[in-house]
Amino acid sequence: MAKEITNKTIADFEADLAKHPAYKVAARAAQENGIFKASQDLETKKNLTPTFSIEIDTGKVSNQLRSGRCWMFSALNTMRHPLQSKFKIKDFELSQNYTNFWDKFEKSNWFFENVIATADQELGDRKVSFLFATPQQDGGQWDMLCGIIEKYGIVPKYAYPETANSNNSSALNDTLNHLLRKDGLKLRELVRTGKSSDEVEAQKQAMLNDVFRVLATSLGVPPKKFDFEYRDDDNNYHRDPDLTPQEFFKKYVGMNLTDHISTINAPTTDKPWHKVFSVEYLGNVVGGRQVRHLNLQIDEMKDLIIKQLKDGEVVWFGSNVVKDSERQAGFLDTALYRRDELFDVDYSMTKAEALDSGESMMDHAMVITGVDLVDGKPTKWKIENSWGEKAGFKGYFIMSDAWFDSFVYQAVVDKKYLPADLKQAFEEGSKNPIQLLPWDPMGALADLY
Repeated sequence: MAKEITNKTIADFEADLAKHPAYKVAARAAQENGIFKASQDLETKKNLTPTFSIEIDTGKVSNQLRSGRCWMFSALNTMRHPLQSKFKIKDFELSQNYTNFWDKFEKSNWFFENVIATADQELGDRKVSFLFATPQQDGGQWDMLCGIIEKYGIVPKYAYPETANSNNSSALNDTLNHLLRKDGLKLRELVRTGKSSDEVEAQKQAMLNDVFRVLATSLGVPPKKFDFEYRDDDNNYHRDPDLTPQEFFKKYVGMNLTDHISTINAPTTDKPWHKVFSVEYLGNVVGGRQVRHLNLQIDEMKDLIIKQLKDGEVVWFGSNVVKDSERQAGFLDTALYRRDELFDVDYSMTKAEALDSGESMMDHAMVITGVDLVDGKPTKWKIENSWGEKAGFKGYFIMSDAWFDSFVYQAVVDKKYLPADLKQAFEEGSKNPIQLLPWDPMGALADLY
């Protein structure tokens, strides 16, 4: 039987409050300055100096502005850094809007196909509700961007620049999701009333035509060919005319996407170590690359990242950046805020408990560009963000190793760094990955801005 809160209960709690001598001091500080400022421990910043034993120079940071494309910006950053170095083009950027256009177009088709596949289920079914809750969005994961690049290539930023709707995506997302939900209901009705697959497909194509028009009007029509022109850092002029986006990627970026794999750290009981997982309904390109995650222990993940950094290659990673972070100063550290001391309350949770309860999950993707090793062990990490130069150290953040342990969930590494047993585990597991439910935390999208 449910128990209500009584007046005696409240009186007991008020009496207990009086037994905490520091309560009034804490209350004055919290009420005047807010919980985080009142509980901030400035001592922690002494250990987060911007000096690293291994550091890759990556130049000026990018800025995703008010869009949830962090996963796109960070992934393209991992690709532009080698290009900048090889061809001597300082602060060169790839077009995040180009991959954004095709991602939204492909996600629309992905939504329609899943709506058709689930048309025999009721709208109240949890999976159907999940699909209609967010037909498409800005967020994504590494394998999803690979699917776009493998199909459409990439272009320089000047060949397909940003627009008002890519820099601030809320209106476009609202407009597009309204259209997709309306059309999704129509597709369900066509299937449920027994229309032929050809009739359903014809309607879907007409709907995709409308989607294309919305995207072309809002973002521009993506180029099929362009001229690659630039002056290098030595002021030499270069011109490579009439390139397709696929040719540009192959010739100037050249990253072997199939060799770069997603590893995760999910220490929950339902996810055994060294197994490969996928997530139902997670993806964008129908017929494209499947999302696959190899679950590793945290020290295994760190070891792979450090090996890649030592070889001069940065690392894309996903984390829960809103936790224990100071955005403007650029610090990520579990000791930044002492809420347990402020309130005299135990806030401790394991990483597994935080995942299982929904307290924590990936919300943002960034790039690891350095690490500080002391006696061979990492103490802090250098992070390239995509929030412009005003945040952090000209856009770079410092992440403590303790924060890595608690809030880093995903990292993409070249599989050549995997020991033989892990490489075999990934190859074997990828043939038939364990399917997670659509709302599993490992299916969370990096979409924070």
